[in-house]
Amino acid sequence: MALMDFIKKQLIEIIEWQDDSRDTLSYRWPDQDKEIKNNAQLIVRESQVAQFVYLGKYADALGPGKHNLTTDNIPVLSTILGWKYGFESPFKADVYYVTTRVFAGNKWGTANPIMMRDADFGVVRVRAFGQYDFKIINPPLFLKEVAGTDNHFRLDEFADVMRSKIVTVFTEAIAQAKVPALDVASRYTEIGEALLPAINPITTSKYGIEITSFNIENVSLPPEVEQAIDKRGAMTTIGDMGDYIKYNMANAVAEGKAGTIGFGAEFAVAMGVGQQMANQGAVGVNPNAPKGMVPGAMATPVAAAAASAAAPVMELMNPAQVAQALGVTEADVLTELDAGNLKGRKIGSQWRVTKEAVDAFLKG
Repeated sequence: MALMDFIKKQLIEIIEWQDDSRDTLSYRWPDQDKEIKNNAQLIVRESQVAQFVYLGKYADALGPGKHNLTTDNIPVLSTILGWKYGFESPFKADVYYVTTRVFAGNKWGTANPIMMRDADFGVVRVRAFGQYDFKIINPPLFLKEVAGTDNHFRLDEFADVMRSKIVTVFTEAIAQAKVPALDVASRYTEIGEALLPAINPITTSKYGIEITSFNIENVSLPPEVEQAIDKRGAMTTIGDMGDYIKYNMANAVAEGKAGTIGFGAEFAVAMGVGQQMANQGAVGVNPNAPKGMVPGAMATPVAAAAASAAAPVMELMNPAQVAQALGVTEADVLTELDAGNLKGRKIGSQWRVTKEAVDAFLKG
């Protein structure tokens, strides 16, 4: 009788695992080197899968419910063990419980900047971070590629293992999507949802997990790229340069900054000096004159600049303002400028026209 009691103690009759934690992904049921008896009960709760492993081979996986372990419900394991006509003898196998619920709020981020080809800025270095939700959909593949033979594989271990892999997947996906760097910051939610179809085929086939939600919280660019973006925005805000010059000069006069000439005044001084030099072109140049002296003038360079600043400022207009003044369309003005009928100066891609040139055009 004592022998039978000893034998019974060496056999496993009930296998179950109650998950008291919220961070366990997989758990190997401790068999204490015991064997599982025929017709033993296996209890699997909701959001769990019991995966049998025999000598490193992945056998049957049983979902939620109460199962009697027979050759009927573990056919793969029975085949591996060579039970052709049913079994009566105990057997040895590892049982892994894998949690299949969604694990939410997992952080991801780029430890180092990733290289991305951008249509506006060329090749740029990008840092990004956010959160993602996932669940295990292929327990054998997950155990093989991620958890391994860990007895108790937790979420923090998963984060360490998967952080670089998720970043690699993100890098490949956003490179294929070809999203401009300027659009990434304004389309976080849209891009995160659009990346799911690109990310999931990789995570599913390689790691046995499905990403149910992928969120981008921040994308940062190098300082020099951010400065270029700021400058582009500033130029867009300035708009018409002539109006900007007049605005700065008016502020300088109102504030009484006689000794502090703003950008607009400096521009006007330069144009005044240039005009003065053009008007005095017939005057001989004194080679012995001090450096910086206006040719033909007796005043010092500072006095000449001050005198020029006091001269009337040339009024500049853009094509839209010319069109408004003439009562025509902007396209008509551009046509006349391109034909040379209306005199103007093209700086980059923008035209600037003086009021005198408009008057001359009207006079024919």
